[in-house]
Amino acid sequence: MSSQIHSTAIVDPDAKIGDDVVIGPHAVIGARVRIGSGCEIGAAAQIHGPTVLGSENRISPMAAVGFEPQDLKFHGEETRLEIGDRNVFREFSTMHRGTGNGGGLTTIGDDNLFMVYTHVAHDCHVGSRTVFSNGGTLAGHVEVADDAVVGAYSAVHQFCRVGRHSYIGGYSVITRDPLPFVKTVGQKPVAYGVNTIGLERKGMDPETIRILEKAVRLLLRSKLNTTQALERMEAEFGDSEEVRYLMDFVRASSRGVITKSPGGSRTRGG
Repeated sequence: MSSQIHSTAIVDPDAKIGDDVVIGPHAVIGARVRIGSGCEIGAAAQIHGPTVLGSENRISPMAAVGFEPQDLKFHGEETRLEIGDRNVFREFSTMHRGTGNGGGLTTIGDDNLFMVYTHVAHDCHVGSRTVFSNGGTLAGHVEVADDAVVGAYSAVHQFCRVGRHSYIGGYSVITRDPLPFVKTVGQKPVAYGVNTIGLERKGMDPETIRILEKAVRLLLRSKLNTTQALERMEAEFGDSEEVRYLMDFVRASSRGVITKSPGGSRTRGG
């Protein structure tokens, strides 16, 4: 089946449109945009290049994809946005290209859901199967790993990393790295322990969840400092791939990780 492009849509001659693509009324597809097969571009959505979309992505009406970054250091240099397959970008979501100083590239993986008014800023790298609730916002240079959730109207500070299966609750202000597998919530965020229900829904086996709960308890609720907690985790649960990922995530953090508990205990140092 050939692509269906509405008569009022504006498609730059330089754009490359795959098979079975539907482009709605008043949509704008700019130069150096490549759209894979089976994509749906809603009414009045805009995609500017250089931007690459994989297959079967859905761009809802009024979404803005591939625009210049909102960075005063950007001066028109060559930068890109690369998007994988089967992503959903809902109304008024905004996805920006990279900056020359930040590597020149923003990337988004596969099977992600970006709800209304979400924003992915320049030089961010988002994995696959993530969910961004309404108004969830990434500042520049943020890394979001697979299966993470960013809650409604939450903001993630520049250069933070969001770990695999992290759950950021609504209206949170994230200025340090939220832990993988853990629920992190609040304007002064605290870690509420393993997101057990979320991991069960993702199909993680009960024994792995049980081990993660024990490992995270050492990190969040024991009287050990971070270095001591990691040593205990290594000794007791080092055979677990998920625990090893958690330990590596903590050790690699440059901004520090969020380990404050709801009871108000302070974040422990190394």
